[in-house]
Amino acid sequence: MSIDYRPDDPAFLADPFPLFRRMQDEDPCHWSPRLKAWVLTRYEDVRRVCLDRELSSDRLRPFFAALPPPEARRIADIVRYLSLWMVFRDPPEHTRLRRLTSKVFHVKSMHAMRPRIEAQMRRLFDSIGERREFDFIGEFAGPLPALVIMDMLGVPADQLARVKRLSDDLALFIGSSRMSADKYDIAEAATREMAEYFRGMIAARRAQPRPDLLSELAHLEDEGDRLSDDELVATCILLLFAGHETTTNHIANGILGLLRFPQERERLRTDASLAPAAVEELLRYDGPNGAQVRIVQQPQLLPGKSLKPGERVFIQLNAANRDPRAYADPDRIDIARDGPPHLAFGFGTHICLGFPLARLEGQIALPAVLARWPGLEPADARLEWLDSMVFRGMKSMPVRVPR
Repeated sequence: MSIDYRPDDPAFLADPFPLFRRMQDEDPCHWSPRLKAWVLTRYEDVRRVCLDRELSSDRLRPFFAALPPPEARRIADIVRYLSLWMVFRDPPEHTRLRRLTSKVFHVKSMHAMRPRIEAQMRRLFDSIGERREFDFIGEFAGPLPALVIMDMLGVPADQLARVKRLSDDLALFIGSSRMSADKYDIAEAATREMAEYFRGMIAARRAQPRPDLLSELAHLEDEGDRLSDDELVATCILLLFAGHETTTNHIANGILGLLRFPQERERLRTDASLAPAAVEELLRYDGPNGAQVRIVQQPQLLPGKSLKPGERVFIQLNAANRDPRAYADPDRIDIARDGPPHLAFGFGTHICLGFPLARLEGQIALPAVLARWPGLEPADARLEWLDSMVFRGMKSMPVRVPR
């Protein structure tokens, strides 16, 4: 029986891992007629592709170049700014953008956010108060990382609803498989609004710097090199968008996983020092990123298949993290697990720039949530998962706190 890979099927979105296991066993380098692309699911294959310079991350510019001129004009701001995102560039362009951005957005600056993360978390706890039922994503896992990255950039907290709306609209282009007549129009309008907003903030920071990341980026110079105005705007959009979408899913998926494995939940609840190991295991078990995409540059041989230049390859990070060839009993959470590094943030050159911040937020938030609501439980067994191949997360997560 042939494998029917339908990434937008609600049953698959809710639990993709049984089909991933079949693909790993029967067809680890699967050709998808729907995607017109290859799909990789085994750990070693995914890790190899992450490290392979002959597979390109520059997938947007060829897509934009192939658009008819009227279509390209329709999404002019998406073309203008997303083409400059470092995640869609190869060396040496990627190397330059990452080197410049890393001058200010680095492990030290991210870890310095701990007191402010804790303060934002306490405000959200206070906002939820003593209510017994609430949406964990809408009222905690969503706002927390958004407020953190906004704080870093210097975006006022009262812009939270606007940031969330624009990010959701942009996600229609970045990660959604939804095909609708207005998909690109909505994402284009969001990109334009974000760009205009950041251009105004950048001008203000150049005139009067403040102690925030945006001011540092606006005045950044490294041996005569600096970000162009468009690169600066594009980087701000990327940091704001990626800086909270992924971490929202990380925190929510992590809590859901712990609710499904009560013994591991109790281990972490009673010993917060296990938080770093728990975060790594939860990222492995059901991480926030579904897939990354590469373009074949030179003929490639992967398990039993010949890949040709120009073909797309979807590397399924979450599938790789549940590969029994890499991890014993991979469908079980074990916060003391030993094994190879997970691939939740990618691997190699294109590993997520903000992964230290996402880890830190998880290490702070997960044990605090368990301490604040020790009896937390799902309020609805039916969870609606994002229709996305890029993001792995839920639209909402109703929970209750028993009396």
